[in-house]
Amino acid sequence: MKPINGFAQDLEFTETIERAALIAWYRAASNLDLPDCDWRLEEVGDALCSVCGSDPSILINRVLGLGMHSQPTAEQLEEIKRIYHDAGVSHFFLHVIPPVLGAETVQLLTDCGYRRHRGWMKFKRGTTETGTADTALEIRRIGKDDAAKFADIVVSAFDLSDASRPVIAALANDPDWHLYMSFDGSRAAGTGAVYIKGNIAYFDWGATHEDFRRRGSQTAMLNARISDAREAGCSSITTMTGEEVPGEPQHSYNNLLRTGFEEAYLRENWIPASD
Repeated sequence: MKPINGFAQDLEFTETIERAALIAWYRAASNLDLPDCDWRLEEVGDALCSVCGSDPSILINRVLGLGMHSQPTAEQLEEIKRIYHDAGVSHFFLHVIPPVLGAETVQLLTDCGYRRHRGWMKFKRGTTETGTADTALEIRRIGKDDAAKFADIVVSAFDLSDASRPVIAALANDPDWHLYMSFDGSRAAGTGAVYIKGNIAYFDWGATHEDFRRRGSQTAMLNARISDAREAGCSSITTMTGEEVPGEPQHSYNNLLRTGFEEAYLRENWIPASD
């Protein structure tokens, strides 16, 4: 499967590091005794299925890498549906990159009982300097001692289940994941994380406590992570957020554009048609 000219490099580094970041997070969490969490990773061909019956969130229940190395088949798509069904998960995202897969795969997805949902825009930037953020909040890199506070904000902001609190906190246990928080005095205000591998950085888990929204936390968090990625020797940064939808606020989208990120490509999300 050959991507179209002009974005093959973007595709390679954005998809590869996102997959690596997910695997690293999973390994950090799987080393813990978490009786209330049944998260697992399962490969179906070149697709990596992240499956978690204890938390219905699509941030955990999603499939990466479909069609990156071989043409998807009906058998593969049916097996993916079976895995989630058997885990009691009715809603999951199957990530699809149209320029890679082509029109024939779109028809195959439809024939196999999937439908298109709101996509995620992938972003990229280098590690050049950013502007300043207008905020009185303090940005700090945190460790394991503050991981529970980090998880509290993330779980609330992204509507994750309580069972996922220790799973999110487990990010602090992986040396390639770096966690950040914004503070108003001793009060935790916002979160952000970066996964670094080689010269590439992947940003995720940007969230703000409802009491501190519109106070510059996320812009300051992006600036801090960009600066630290540069100091770590990174030359490229990638992240993602929901695609623009008319009539909906695009706070995260606009924050990324303001801090120098550029749109790389739109990755479609497909879900079971019965959902």
